[in-house]
Amino acid sequence: MRTVLVDYESGNLHSAAKAFQRMAREVGGGEVVVSARAEDVAKADRIVLPGDGAYPACRRALDAVPGMVAALEDAVLRRGVPFLGICVGMQMLADLGREYEEVAGLGWIGGTVERIAPGDAGLKVPHMGWNDLVIDRPHPVLADVAPGAHAYFVHSYQMHVADPAHLLAHVDYGGPVTAVVARDNIVGTQFHPEKSQATGLRMIANFLKWAP
Repeated sequence: MRTVLVDYESGNLHSAAKAFQRMAREVGGGEVVVSARAEDVAKADRIVLPGDGAYPACRRALDAVPGMVAALEDAVLRRGVPFLGICVGMQMLADLGREYEEVAGLGWIGGTVERIAPGDAGLKVPHMGWNDLVIDRPHPVLADVAPGAHAYFVHSYQMHVADPAHLLAHVDYGGPVTAVVARDNIVGTQFHPEKSQATGLRMIANFLKWAP
């Protein structure tokens, strides 16, 4: 069993890899590697796509890795390999991102990525720090994650899903802000599980055991 964290020079790979490796040891989740090679993704049993920074830059960086998008599409869409997108890695699941300019996403979960617009003028953007999860729908990756569990966010844009059934959890930041999305073998978190202490480690462990 091998989990591959995709390295496309965008993402907090060091801390993410350490968190996934720790939980893999604890739950018998096999090997966790970081790779920029499409052939490693093609052979992966689980795939994690992190992402930090601006949506357009992340999308172009992913496209720039030879064969990577095709390998991801084959593994995730055709063969049903469990997939987790983190932060911008989750946002790129959408059809379209509107950060600075309109940039097409992977289109795996219908929706758009828009700037957060809190209803409370006193709330600043970016949304940064700890927030309490509101669980909208049960999911194996959220097993044993209690409503109100804390997760760590750093972002100015959020994903608006086209189908409400794909929204698993949100937080309140002057209005609802998407926290977790999922469809079939695909799940994404706006927050960083590797920085979210017990909540994030539980979700990582759940993902490493998930068999959609």
